[in-house]
Amino acid sequence: MTRKKVQLAYITNDSARKATFKKRKKGLMKKVSELSTLCGIDACAILYSPYDSQPEVWPSPLGVHSVVARFKKMPEMEQSKKMVNQESFLKQRVAKGKEQLKKQGKDNREKEITRVMFQSLTGKGLDTLNIVDIFDLGWMIDQNLKEINKRIESLNEEAQSLAATAGQLIIKNEGKVPMEKPAFDTMDAIQGQQWFVDFFNPNEQMGFAGDDMMLPFGDANQNAIWPNGFFP
Repeated sequence: MTRKKVQLAYITNDSARKATFKKRKKGLMKKVSELSTLCGIDACAILYSPYDSQPEVWPSPLGVHSVVARFKKMPEMEQSKKMVNQESFLKQRVAKGKEQLKKQGKDNREKEITRVMFQSLTGKGLDTLNIVDIFDLGWMIDQNLKEINKRIESLNEEAQSLAATAGQLIIKNEGKVPMEKPAFDTMDAIQGQQWFVDFFNPNEQMGFAGDDMMLPFGDANQNAIWPNGFFP
């Protein structure tokens, strides 16, 4: 449940005003104590009310005298630099409210003219507009054209940058020399060395089956593949 906003006005009911005073006074003292503790500053509070014969002070009469004495030692210009009373506070609030109202009115006017501009693009006439509306509409169109031109320039710059980067990459690739394929790779080297291994390991080619030796150039019946003059 949201908290109801309290209307900042004098409370005419005596009992309600007294209850509000006691409640707010307790909260104010608590806030001053928290501010002094959290920020490590010297602060004091003095409250006069028609409900008490003596003013209520925080943190103590001695502490109040110490803070007030330091304040009086300051130059008069420094004393009143950030000091406000009820009148000046209300003036500041009124000025702030007027500034917010002016800003909101400007935003509403821009939205209204923008709506008229888009309606005119659909074919709706401008006969109902007065001279002020027409000037505002012209200003709004100029602002939109400036934004469009600015966006076009930005896109052109991005396109030129990308084209320059692509051109540099093409030049770099054209300047590269293709790598020559090596005369032989690892597999060729292994196959080329196999004859050397076979030469010193003849048993792998001949093989033994008991006491019978298998010759590489013939079978067991001495049928040679190639004629051999030394073995008739």
